[in-house]
Amino acid sequence: MTKIIAFANQKGGVGKTTTAINIGASLAAIKKRVLLIDLDQQGNAGTGLGFVRSSHRQSVYGVIMGTATAADNILTTAVPNLHIMPSTQQLAQAEVELYTEENAHFRLRDALRPIMAHYDYILLDCPPAMGNITINALTTADSVIIPMQCEFYSLEGVQQLINTIEGVRHELNPELEILGVLLTMYDGRNSLTRAVEQEIRSTFGDTTFKTVIPRNVRVSEAPSHGKPALFYDFNSTGAQAYLRVATEVVERTEQGEK
Repeated sequence: MTKIIAFANQKGGVGKTTTAINIGASLAAIKKRVLLIDLDQQGNAGTGLGFVRSSHRQSVYGVIMGTATAADNILTTAVPNLHIMPSTQQLAQAEVELYTEENAHFRLRDALRPIMAHYDYILLDCPPAMGNITINALTTADSVIIPMQCEFYSLEGVQQLINTIEGVRHELNPELEILGVLLTMYDGRNSLTRAVEQEIRSTFGDTTFKTVIPRNVRVSEAPSHGKPALFYDFNSTGAQAYLRVATEVVERTEQGEK
């Protein structure tokens, strides 16, 4: 059964797209069939996998607005088993246009139904905002991964997201759950990092992933080369951390099926 995971946090700069790309590549590396859908108008998930936005016609915009099929807007990446539905700046129009559309919150879910069975995992890289696009992602997803930096305002900022998830669960998608909170850009030498980690683990308990994603130059460099960290420097601490997180993701999603 296909698992659909949204990567969401309305705060920018927390490593959301990097996490979606690298968990996608790690799942693909362990022989899972993966589709990554870029729901951010900046299109960084596509460029992080080596695509130049102006060089392809495919875009999630037409899929959401009902003018194109999902199957016609999927690109094959250089990573075996990993495909992407890219984004363009045109997606910004959808935020406004969806307000007048019928069944606006279910557009993405309905558009993906014909292709879901082709994938083990569909990953939704959400924009850093709680608008119509993110609501579409949460309505489509089975679960949410929340990337968080270990900084002072992290918990305060994520409460708004949790409230939104609860609202979507109550009104639109009763099956939605938080799969995990993932600590990113982690620097264990910093006392504030350790203090915030302790607070996050105290707040979220076992929902917090055991693995943390360290600050790592190779992970930061990889997008400029159009590669996931795993294929840029397999032995880097960041790449290995994402592999461990992918293993946790599989354990949690498969446990949920039992």
